Amino acid sequence: MGETGAMLLNGKPVDLDQLKVLGLTNYGHFTSMRVDAGRVRGLTLHLDRLTRDCRALFGVDLDRDEIRNHVRQAVDGFAGSIVARVTVFDPELDLGHPASASNPQVLVTTRSAASAPSPPLVLTTRSYERDVPGVKHVGLFGTMYHRRQAQIGGFEDVLFTDAEGYISEGATWNIGLIEGGEVVWPAAPALPGITMELIRRERAGVSRQVNVADLGQYVGAFVTNAAIGVRSIASVDETRWTSEDAILEQIRKEYGAIPGEPL
Repeated sequence: MGETGAMLLNGKPVDLDQLKVLGLTNYGHFTSMRVDAGRVRGLTLHLDRLTRDCRALFGVDLDRDEIRNHVRQAVDGFAGSIVARVTVFDPELDLGHPASASNPQVLVTTRSAASAPSPPLVLTTRSYERDVPGVKHVGLFGTMYHRRQAQIGGFEDVLFTDAEGYISEGATWNIGLIEGGEVVWPAAPALPGITMELIRRERAGVSRQVNVADLGQYVGAFVTNAAIGVRSIASVDETRWTSEDAILEQIRKEYGAIPGEPL
């Protein structure tokens, strides 16, 4: 298509009536992948997520090759970097009888990917746990509400904690902390991110509970998601990191060196 604003349902231009159910019921799941010159880091993991979540929400299997074809069609002709979002939902879903939803369709939308490195994030914390945190579902009200409140309060984004202050994830990203030469991933109910998993395959790190009150013991922190890769954190509430730890640049380089899989 050559555009960054493609919107295709099952590989065809979308009839807006077909999106009514998605907008009005907000039941479905998705994954967002960065496409660089027709290749995607962690493409197999994105397809694993889509098929796993489709079984969880609709009880059926997706055709992985068909998904690849739809994404390839949506990004065809665009040589740079683009973010493709694959959303799976059933246009025939009945609000009163969601158990009957068993014919999911594939919506692919695209947008331009950021090219310049982003500055370190300034975060605040909020007590919140997403519904069904292991599924990347389209129910984004809670996460967007808390992100908006954080931004109104002068912060850039929000880091979620439980009632006891143990951190889990951000609105649309995972968090890693640096302790010496090792990465610590919070052990908490959270979405298993693709970028986080790719980094863990390069350097496993450790997983343990992390309380927000103990963030000062770490020498740095960063967020991960498919669209931005790795982005450092400047502060979380009163905890501040004035410079990036050297290991963070190594993590960026390791992640950047992971070859993309062809669509």
